[in-house]
Amino acid sequence: MTEPISRTDQIRQFHAQFINAVAEACMKPDEYNQLEPLLKQAEQAGWKDLVSVIRKIYTGQRETGMLEILDEEDHVIASSILQGIQNPATLPDLEQKPDGSMAAPGLASMIQAAATGNAPALSLLGNMGEQMSKVGGEMSRISGIFHRLVNG
Repeated sequence: MTEPISRTDQIRQFHAQFINAVAEACMKPDEYNQLEPLLKQAEQAGWKDLVSVIRKIYTGQRETGMLEILDEEDHVIASSILQGIQNPATLPDLEQKPDGSMAAPGLASMIQAAATGNAPALSLLGNMGEQMSKVGGEMSRISGIFHRLVNG
């Protein structure tokens, strides 16, 4: 059995392509034209705070205090970008794929945390459910089950 990876590493692996693309664009300012469509897409996906921080990083700001407005996932992404700019060897491996076997335990712990009053978990679960509803089909059905699971 493999060792479970940390939530931070899961986030880094899941968003490896995005993290690498942004960090590389920040290290090569002439590549902003390639970065802008990616940021617009991220903004449309609801990552407004993250995109705002990335734009600051792109202009040369490196203070970690600006990350305080971000939720856990966005914070990991932005921190990884900053670390990658400072030391490209720390960027997540683009060849390594996220471990799907950790999805169910992660979701179960998120539901349990939301059910016990953890506001960030409840917010994250709500956002996830909203996105799943928009997809439709089975995903929409599963998002409807979230409410019942959280409420017992």
